[in-house]
Amino acid sequence: MSKPKSQNIHWHHGDVSRADREKRAGHRGVTIWLTGLSGSGKSTIAHELDKRLLARGATTYVLDGDNVRFGLNKDLGFSPEDRTENIRRIGEVAKLFTDAGVIAITAFISPYRADRDRVRSIMNEGDFLEVHVDASLDVCESRDPKGLYKKARAGEIPEFTGISAPYEAPLNAEITVNTGEADLETCTNTIINYLETKGYLFDLPK
Repeated sequence: MSKPKSQNIHWHHGDVSRADREKRAGHRGVTIWLTGLSGSGKSTIAHELDKRLLARGATTYVLDGDNVRFGLNKDLGFSPEDRTENIRRIGEVAKLFTDAGVIAITAFISPYRADRDRVRSIMNEGDFLEVHVDASLDVCESRDPKGLYKKARAGEIPEFTGISAPYEAPLNAEITVNTGEADLETCTNTIINYLETKGYLFDLPK
């Protein structure tokens, strides 16, 4: 992990602990990191999961790949270097949410395994749950909700993941959901069941 450029800084510990926040929330803070090809269903699952958990009283927030590029990461493009910086920044933001006792749900292609592993490395054990939203390129391209694959095939979008840029699927994701075979409810239930069985939702109503 690189050191900050500023040297005369000190981490300030607040009077309210993470445990205090989690006890009030009724669940652990955690980052649920959805990764997969464009069109695999990451955002759809993220927002369904958000709604389902919020309905049970959880404190949640969705960090969506496109949305952060309107503000926090609007200076970044889609080169390999910019993709790495994009994930680094959002990883730091997700860590802050997690430390605050929030269930942070991220929906990013995040194509490089090393970038995702780097985010995992800055978090405590169990704070980072990698969810592979698995769908074949054919399935994703047949959906093409934003028309991006069509543009990529026409050469209008350079370095497009799955077409002209690589996607490195997780090797040991905590959860895998296949949206080419299972519907939205089943995929969302798989994630919620994991949270329940692993003790993340310790004081929320069913």
